[in-house]
Amino acid sequence: MARKLNFQTVPLAELSLKDRTQPSGLPKPIVLVVDDEAVIADTRAMILQHNGISAMVAYSGKSALEIAKTIPADLLLADVSMPGMNGIDLATAIRQIIPNCGILLFSGQASTVDLLEAARAAGQEFTILPKPLHPTELLARVSDALESRARRKESANLNVIAAQDQQSRLTIAKEPSR
Repeated sequence: MARKLNFQTVPLAELSLKDRTQPSGLPKPIVLVVDDEAVIADTRAMILQHNGISAMVAYSGKSALEIAKTIPADLLLADVSMPGMNGIDLATAIRQIIPNCGILLFSGQASTVDLLEAARAAGQEFTILPKPLHPTELLARVSDALESRARRKESANLNVIAAQDQQSRLTIAKEPSR
């Protein structure tokens, strides 16, 4: 029995991140889009690319891991229910390869609740978005996740600089006076 999908058609030209532009001179963020349904993965990638975000596409968890080992993504956008490696296992593996990678998962199946609970029990916390996801909501969620990742990265950099500054002050203070 074929399931009936209720989608609203939205022309790409009408989609935009509105006031969420990447500062010039900085590289475009990279999103790894993973879904075993090629049409969904390709469509999400086109939406992202149309809005200035570099998107790489994989159609399985295994191929996504191979890509992630070569090109570190800023954000993983993956379906939960995929044959072979599910999206939660993929997200856990990606966090080991790229610890600062943001993660957004999506699913259209209620059965993912059990997978999510198992991940929480293992100390992993993920956001699962509903599927289908309207393109404007997709852009908003991706933008928020990239901004959150950038803030975390900036905070971590400031902490490193502060620690280096503190270490240099300690070194100067320990030098004997002549």
